Amino acid sequence: MFRFLTKALIATGLLTGGLIAGHAPSAAGAMQSSFAPVGGPTSVPYGWVDFCQRYRGECDAPKLPVADVNLTPKIMKEIERVNQWVNSNIMPMSDQEHWGVIDQWDYPSDGKGDCEDYALLKRKLLMEEGLPRQALLMTVVKDLNNDGHAVLTITTSKGDFVLDNMRDEVRPWTQTGYRFVKRQSQTNENVWVSIGAPTDAPAYVSR
Repeated sequence: MFRFLTKALIATGLLTGGLIAGHAPSAAGAMQSSFAPVGGPTSVPYGWVDFCQRYRGECDAPKLPVADVNLTPKIMKEIERVNQWVNSNIMPMSDQEHWGVIDQWDYPSDGKGDCEDYALLKRKLLMEEGLPRQALLMTVVKDLNNDGHAVLTITTSKGDFVLDNMRDEVRPWTQTGYRFVKRQSQTNENVWVSIGAPTDAPAYVSR
């Protein structure tokens, strides 16, 4: 299913030329975000634990050093295309409707899913195209209605950006209107860390 999706992306010109930046200086001056203030370890979402139990081998990667995407306009364009393609090709459906359970994180292999499923697929496709796992972080937030929601955070040389099934635009994390709760650790995908409120973050934090 996933190789089929990747081939479809390539066939439509959505994933071409690779997604990893070279060693040249970034030209993405206009694309600027900040870095989310990450705290210490916190509870791991049940959905992730259950996902890892059902998908043996998907969560067994070793600890890795922190790595961010060297963001250029070309790479941002490719990331946006992945976000748009997944948003357009997966039908939104709640876990209750889909699986008959309250919460289940899964790949939308049948073309249906909720916010976590969109984020998992985007993460997988971007990893298949060469982006480092450490920069692609499943993230739990509170949305504009204060309901639980999941997005994919990409950590880059220009700050943290969010891929959301609610919009096709890839936005800086502080421009989503969400309250960020926790996300995967960059070094260990099975460790989750807390995140401070966006309103507490300065406009730009160098790292």
